[in-house]
Amino acid sequence: MYQILRFRFLYITFTLASIVPAHAQLHKRSPNIVFILADDLGFSDLGCFGSEIKTPNLDRLAGEGIRLTSFYDSGRCCPSRAALLTGLYPHQAGIGDMVQDKGTPAYQGFLSENSATIAQLLKTKGYHTIVSGKWHVGLVPSALAHNRGFDKSFTMLNNGSSYFNSEPIYNDGRKVTFLLNGQKMERQDTSRYLTQAITDFAVKSLDEVKNSEHPFFLYVTYTAPHWPIQALPEDIAKYKGKYLKGWDALRKARFAKQKQLGIMDKNWQLSPRFSGAKDWEELTASEREMWDTRMAIYAAMIDRMDRGIGDILTKLKDIQQDKNTLVVFVSDNGGSADRAKDLPDVVQKNGTPGSAASIDSYYPEWGNASNTPFSLFKRNTHEGGIASPFIAWFPGQIHAGKSAQVAHLIDLLPTCLDWAGVTYPQEFLGKKLTPLPGKSLRTTLTSNTQTSPRTLFWEHEGSRAVRSGDWKLVAEIHQPWELYNLKSDRTETQNLASKYPEKVKALEKEYLDWAKKVGVVDWDLIK
Repeated sequence: MYQILRFRFLYITFTLASIVPAHAQLHKRSPNIVFILADDLGFSDLGCFGSEIKTPNLDRLAGEGIRLTSFYDSGRCCPSRAALLTGLYPHQAGIGDMVQDKGTPAYQGFLSENSATIAQLLKTKGYHTIVSGKWHVGLVPSALAHNRGFDKSFTMLNNGSSYFNSEPIYNDGRKVTFLLNGQKMERQDTSRYLTQAITDFAVKSLDEVKNSEHPFFLYVTYTAPHWPIQALPEDIAKYKGKYLKGWDALRKARFAKQKQLGIMDKNWQLSPRFSGAKDWEELTASEREMWDTRMAIYAAMIDRMDRGIGDILTKLKDIQQDKNTLVVFVSDNGGSADRAKDLPDVVQKNGTPGSAASIDSYYPEWGNASNTPFSLFKRNTHEGGIASPFIAWFPGQIHAGKSAQVAHLIDLLPTCLDWAGVTYPQEFLGKKLTPLPGKSLRTTLTSNTQTSPRTLFWEHEGSRAVRSGDWKLVAEIHQPWELYNLKSDRTETQNLASKYPEKVKALEKEYLDWAKKVGVVDWDLIK
């Protein structure tokens, strides 16, 4: 009797497996991977990281997934994108600075032939690969998205653009260039806001691969909230008047919320206000209104980006791939201190704030608020420049929580390969690949456990830093080293360099060894 029952059970199991191959296939195939990258978004600009800005879709991902509170980028757009795409430090990938060739391999301004992108490596496992948004890792053909592993691509090659058309924002001859699957195109249709256009291409591309038996990698790289601060009128209206209390009040409110959320330790101190910011109470009513409008536009840009992310999440559910998809959200650097109207090479447009007729930024006063509770900005290697909000979501594999695990953009490629079951090769397309400095975060993300202490490095235009365990050595260009214990002082308010000179020397040696290895050059010699 037992043998008969056993035979019937095996027969039923085999029969069910044969009539539902799609479900079996769904669970056997490698996971889909979606990376979403914001541009110039500060550490505190999302609701789940302390903001008052409405980001319900990202907040849901954070609530159902994991937030890393000690995640780092490379401090600026090009270097961060190079690190994310290749898993290498920016200098190793050829982009120690921007996309101009400065005469050395580490600063050649385009992706090195000794690097491979996530898309190129995942394609070896049969992945469909899609990119939508800002590219900015080189202008030479070999560095363009369609030649770097992406099957479908809608990319902007520049650092910035109007959100309503392709008109240049610089008066030095730089044109805004968009490529659609490698072919130049122009965005003159002012009815389609750029953030929405980026979302639309991503959603359309997901529709086109929904019936495939192969997984996909989608890289959505929004230009928001990089200046020019431009947004849809209905979005701006939601935030107008909400910033009339000023930057000091906003920083205090965000810091209090961060402590409540467990993002910041209750014993850490808020860094001092940006030294160039005036006391809000000394401003006139018209000045306050102007500043309120700037921040309202910036908030509206983030609000619209979050809604675009919601559209992508809805599409994942519609095509029944949401249960088998890893979603990661990060920013390329901290909030910006750019003063657009004070830059001589920027086209001056002074029309209605937030419209295509205006080119403006939100200035360091609000950038300082974006980076709450940290000091300094994009381009700096203090925490305000390199700390990024990080969210990872994967139903059934990543569970709700937070982790103080120290991690970096260089870890994302090995994390992808780990989940996809791809081994990083020694050679690719006939070229020897630079070994990866990063580590897979899969264990951290799925078990919410911390691994051994990390040592990470930064250099950008003379600003430099090393973090080893809880200690961080940092210096801006032409400035002496500062030393901080980030376990007790993540906000870098107590410089311990004079108290621990031997620690400074030891960390400096680590930094100099790394700098030599990756090709860092004295910034004064290569400008």
